[in-house]
Formats: sequence, structure tokens, C-alpha cells
Amino acid sequence: MRTSNVDLARRRAVARGAAGLALALLGTGARAQAWPSRPVRLLLGYAPGGAADVTAREVAVPLGRLLGQPVVVDYKAGASGTIAAAELGRSAADGYTLGLMDNAPLTIVPALRSTGYDPLAGFTPIAMVSQLPQVLVMPPSAGVNTTRELIEAMRRAPGRLSHASGGSGSVGHLAAELFKSRTDTFAVHVPYRGGAPAVTALLAGDVQFAFLTHSATAPFIAGGRLKAIGVSSLTRLPSLPDVPTIAESGVPAFDAPGWFALMGPAGLPAPVAATLRKALAEVLATPAMAARLQALGQTAAVGHIDVRGAIAAELATWKKLVADRKIVVDG
Repeated sequence: MRTSNVDLARRRAVARGAAGLALALLGTGARAQAWPSRPVRLLLGYAPGGAADVTAREVAVPLGRLLGQPVVVDYKAGASGTIAAAELGRSAADGYTLGLMDNAPLTIVPALRSTGYDPLAGFTPIAMVSQLPQVLVMPPSAGVNTTRELIEAMRRAPGRLSHASGGSGSVGHLAAELFKSRTDTFAVHVPYRGGAPAVTALLAGDVQFAFLTHSATAPFIAGGRLKAIGVSSLTRLPSLPDVPTIAESGVPAFDAPGWFALMGPAGLPAPVAATLRKALAEVLATPAMAARLQALGQTAAVGHIDVRGAIAAELATWKKLVADRKIVVDG
């Protein structure tokens, strides 16, 4: 059978149309798969209302605006953030489940006990969000005005002074243990159920010092009921510019900051991580965000920070401290 030129032309037109339709469908599928195409979940290991919650919401709103999809905070409170961390580690590495994590579930708890996840291999570090230094505070009635004077007082009478913390195994607890280790001093540790009761004990004179967040102590420092004599990070806290770091006060290189980092599950695609990193950097670079974090006693993380390297180094520090000082925490 001979095929006419008209039939050939028709067949070619149909083929071209089918090919065009296929390409269009492929293009539609590619666009549908572009990340993010739906809301992103941000796991938080703490309850609503605290500094961690405020930080998460302050970051989530502008981040979602830049990504073009809402970033929704999902609260998975409990066990010092390890419940949220474990869920993040089990999540699909598709960019739709992230975590705002502090150093408790990544360096502190893993140094104290088994968590069921690997703090290094189990996650994809995306970017540091902020630093949250601990402030060394004392009531004025203690008669100590500087970190050096506190060290001298502990050396004169080992065990006469006591220090509060927001709980055994908290950042404040380990910061104090590191401080005592580095200065070869001794004071009795008295753990409380959170920062608020630790502050109450300080105000009552039941304990003489503590490492606590600035957000927990700011109103009492401003009112003269507590005295800030040192900061646990290597740089001064912008909200307390006149308070020297402990490293400046005779304990070289002392560094025990808290921090928040944006994390993903292990295997998070590099393009997704890069997009998040770029968007977060834009958020943190705004003066408004810097001011909001400063009001929370934090410093926005700017510039490149090796998050995985920071986690590894801090984890090693806490593991050694826990082993050397035989720190045991139940649970």
C-alpha cells in the first residue's frame, strides 16, 4: 500500500504533537517536584512559650517567606530535645522535615548516655542560627564582684560555695563543671527543675552562683538583684557589653556556649541544604532579626561556621569532662 504525502504529513504532525505533550507533562512533573512545593515542618524539642519557641517562630516566618512555603513549628518536647532529634533522624531526607536543635540533644546528652541516634552521622548540619552564651551570675550578697574573685573564694574554702543549675546534664551544669575543672576548684552542685527555680534559689541565697541564660536572668540583673560577672562564650554578649568573658578573666580559651542550629535528616540533598543555607543567611543578616535575637540573649550566627566540626569538637569536650569528673545523670 502506498502512503500519500498527506498521510505522512498527518502522521508527522501527530508525532510532533505527542512529543510536545510528553515534554509538557515532563515539565509539569519537574515543576511539581521542585522543592519546596508544600509546607516545611520544623521540629522543636521544647514546649511553647520558652526562648527556644520564640527563636523558632522568629526564624520560621521570614524563612518561609523566602522559600515560598510556610515553615511550621512542630513541638516534640521532652528528654532535653532528644525526642525531636530522634524523630528528625527517622524522617525522610526530602527537605520537608527539619529541626531547630540546640546542643543538648547533639553534644550534651550523647556525652552522658545513649540516645539511640548518632549525633554526627545521623543528621545533615545545615547552618548555625545563633549562639546562646551562659551568664555567670551571683547575688550581690555573696560579696564577689568578678570571676577572679569567685575563683579565689572557691580556692580559699573548697566546698563552702554551691552553684545552681537548671538540671543535671544541662548546659549550665556542664559549663560550671568545666569552669571548676579548668580552675582546679570545688563547689557543690545543686540541680533544680529548670532555670526559674535556679534563679529563685540564687535570689534567696540558697546557692552562691550559677551559669544561666541571659533571658532567664536579665530582669534580675537589670534590677540589681543578680550580678553578672562573666560570659561563657569567647566573645562578649552584645546585650551585656560590659561583662567580660570568662576567658578574659583568667581562664584562657574557656568556651561553653549554648547554640541553635538548623538541621536535617542524614542524606538531605545538597541543593536543598544549599537553598536553606542561603535563605537562612539572608534572614539572619537583617538588623531586625539581630535585634530580636539580642533581646533573647543570643547572637545571630553570621558568616561560614562549620557546624559539623563544632558539634564534633564540643561532643569530645563534654565526653572528656563527663569521664574525668565522673558525672552521672539518671534517665
